Amino acid sequence: MTDTYPPTSAITIIQAPRNLEIPDALRSDVRLLGELLGRVLIETGGKDLLDDVERLRSLTIAAYENEDTAAFEDAEALVTSFSPERAEEVARAFTCYFHLVNLAEERHRVRVLQGRNPEPGEDVGASFTSTMNALVDELGEDGAQKMLDGLEFRPVLTAHPTEARRRAVASSIRRISELIATNDDPRLGEDVQAETKRTLLAEINVLFRTAPLRSTRPTPLDEVRTAMNIFDQTLFEAMPRIYRLIDDRLTGKAAGTLPPRSHSFVRFGSWIGADRDGNPNVTAKITRQAAAIQSEHVLLGLEHAASRVGRMLTLDAGDTAPSPELLQLWQRQRSLADELTSEIATRSPNEPHRRVVLMIAERIAATRGRNADLAYAGPDDLLDDLRTVQDSLVAAGDKRSAYGEVQGLIWQVETFGFHLAELEVRQHSKVHRQALDELDRGVQPSEMTDEVLDVFRTIGALQSRYGVNAARRYIISFTQEVDDIANVHRLARYAFGDGETPVLDVIPLFETFNDLKNAPAILEKMIELPEVAKRLDETDRRLEVMLGYSDSSKDVGPVSATLTLYEAQDAIARWAERHSIRLTLFHGRGGAMGRGGGPANEAVLSQPPGSVDGRFKLTEQGEVIFAQYGNPTIALRHLEQIASATLLASSPSNGELNASAATTFADMAQVMDAASRERFYELVHAEGFAPWFAEVTPQEEVGLLPLGSRPARRGLSVESLEDLRAIPWVFSWSQARINLAGWFGLGTALKAVGDREQLQKAYREWPLFTTMIDNVQMSLAKTDARIAARYLQLGNRDDLAALVLDEMERTREWVLAATGSTELLDNRAVLQRAVRLRTPYVDALSLLQLRALRTLRGAATQETETTIDQARNLLLLSVNGVAAGLQNTG
Repeated sequence: MTDTYPPTSAITIIQAPRNLEIPDALRSDVRLLGELLGRVLIETGGKDLLDDVERLRSLTIAAYENEDTAAFEDAEALVTSFSPERAEEVARAFTCYFHLVNLAEERHRVRVLQGRNPEPGEDVGASFTSTMNALVDELGEDGAQKMLDGLEFRPVLTAHPTEARRRAVASSIRRISELIATNDDPRLGEDVQAETKRTLLAEINVLFRTAPLRSTRPTPLDEVRTAMNIFDQTLFEAMPRIYRLIDDRLTGKAAGTLPPRSHSFVRFGSWIGADRDGNPNVTAKITRQAAAIQSEHVLLGLEHAASRVGRMLTLDAGDTAPSPELLQLWQRQRSLADELTSEIATRSPNEPHRRVVLMIAERIAATRGRNADLAYAGPDDLLDDLRTVQDSLVAAGDKRSAYGEVQGLIWQVETFGFHLAELEVRQHSKVHRQALDELDRGVQPSEMTDEVLDVFRTIGALQSRYGVNAARRYIISFTQEVDDIANVHRLARYAFGDGETPVLDVIPLFETFNDLKNAPAILEKMIELPEVAKRLDETDRRLEVMLGYSDSSKDVGPVSATLTLYEAQDAIARWAERHSIRLTLFHGRGGAMGRGGGPANEAVLSQPPGSVDGRFKLTEQGEVIFAQYGNPTIALRHLEQIASATLLASSPSNGELNASAATTFADMAQVMDAASRERFYELVHAEGFAPWFAEVTPQEEVGLLPLGSRPARRGLSVESLEDLRAIPWVFSWSQARINLAGWFGLGTALKAVGDREQLQKAYREWPLFTTMIDNVQMSLAKTDARIAARYLQLGNRDDLAALVLDEMERTREWVLAATGSTELLDNRAVLQRAVRLRTPYVDALSLLQLRALRTLRGAATQETETTIDQARNLLLLSVNGVAAGLQNTG
């Protein structure tokens, strides 16, 4: 068969920079995908398109590798010379590159995890076995098991608009991912390999030809359905696997024949379709629909799982006798549906366990279809039936079936219930005050107030239909006084009048610098509220408090925010201990460094003593959801690392380490706090800073991207940063290759300390400082001073531009001084490689974005409407590509 495509040597769109060491398997994947993308470019736009892409790629690589100023200027000139149509095609080509190289790296990570043979610099983190061994050494067998029994991890999926790609693109990427995995199988024959590569080429063709930008803003229900893809493809099957993995490691050869040592410690939450703070598109009706969609997916999953388990239990009663309780269960099932059970019995002769489980599957189906005669009242009833089956199998001597497939199904029901993820309502404290003002004055309630009250009725309805755990948490944004908590309970009473209000766990969210400082005093008054005191009695004194990372960072800068968050957690943990409260701190972390991002397992280990205590809860959003949970192998590793870190963080030795370090470096922290905050205020409090920020970044244009259902800012003005949400604040700085939200002020803080030996000692011995420095290394590694300078020139404020660039250079210098390294990320070889692999290609997109921004900034007097539309479209395409290249957008 003749290959009609050009020789592969002419196709080099994806190629690693020459001085970059890449494992052979990863390099092979990158080369293959590059060849296929090159062919697609030729087929789509001709050899001229590939040549233009290649010229720009070569120039940006030369500029990056050799710090070649002439090559950088030539790259700028080339971008300027493109026609509008060519500029868009080139932007899409580089965006495709990022999607493909991300997949190649994901595949390599899976390869490493499955082989457990990490390359040099590959950090696969602590295994659960090593964690439990360490805890046994410290606490003994009973103490370690007690900690494991109390383990809780609560990831909360949010719809914050940081996932820049549309769902059609995400689906195409997932298909390509599966083909890359297939191509990695060494057992493939020549014909299958050829077919796989042909299909890969077809899928990459679809990816390139699919419009990367959404034409309309997604609705909240679109966001719910996107999250369901992760559940369907990964999470439902992954959860019993993580529990099984842990149990296997703890039980050894006896695994599967003993009651599991690992309980179902993960419970998912979701703000998608429930978080209405600043999002008028999320209504009570939407929340009800979101719950129905979630329930449909989980019940369908449970039905299929139960059917599969039932079909497998072909155990003859002569060898595996049913217990009396199992026979009683079968009789109860027969009384519910005699005809259906007769049919099942005919298909399962002398197989009592199979009959019962197949009927359980039918009852789950009836629950989904709302058939009142057969439906389960709730997940507890289903669990009772499954445990009856399990106990019967154990009594009959078949422990492998009991603690194998049946246990897996039990874990799934325990994890997901009939609701999949608890919907957590969030609303701004100001909205509650406005609604109560109307209600207390006895005026005709406005539409807003009616909606507020309907939310409480919706919570009650969801609890009645799906169980209390389907929706009982109510989060108050910008909690500033105890009345903000009391107001939620007052509104619930208004909503139900003389009727019984639903179960509510009201969670204060402390976000700003002052609110974090005042948190213990507010909590002291909170537990005196009758409704809160009653819930403490009902829940064994459990209480949840949420901490906002992003607004505190925008408020006082990343250094002061980090230190203040630590102090707040420490103070809240001490307060909780005094009141015998079982505290869960809820971390409102984002994907980017400016919003508390970074490796979660390292962040857990740097928490104050007593603030974790076996329980960890955090928000997972946007691209982070897909990065952590999109691939089953990576999801398992992520969950194992979080579980390990949560247990280790709760050990006395880790608490003592953090407490000792906080005391040792307290004076240093004070110096850093004051110096960094002063520097941050010098920038953000400068006259005209907010409009300048909007000029030098694509902040206004980011608001045009239909990323999510939530508006980009709370008001219409950009005159004040208070009106701007934290996400576009971080997103915009990252697009400008400045990443200011993640590092600004740290250089000044470190220089104020001044003692390099002291800084290196802190980096070795103070976990909070280590985590801060490593996160800033990641943030700085994705900056580029040359490109940043060109963005900053757009604002015609040399003073502010110089302030930013000076602090960038100072931070880079002093971070290297603190780590004792010569290059950023020298201690993170794999991450360093990933950044270097992408940077020249991100540079190309940044130059295209700058071209568009310059046109738009001068558009008022110089450009035609057509030119403005073309520039705006190019800018939005480049935003999409840079987000894919940087991998953490907001």
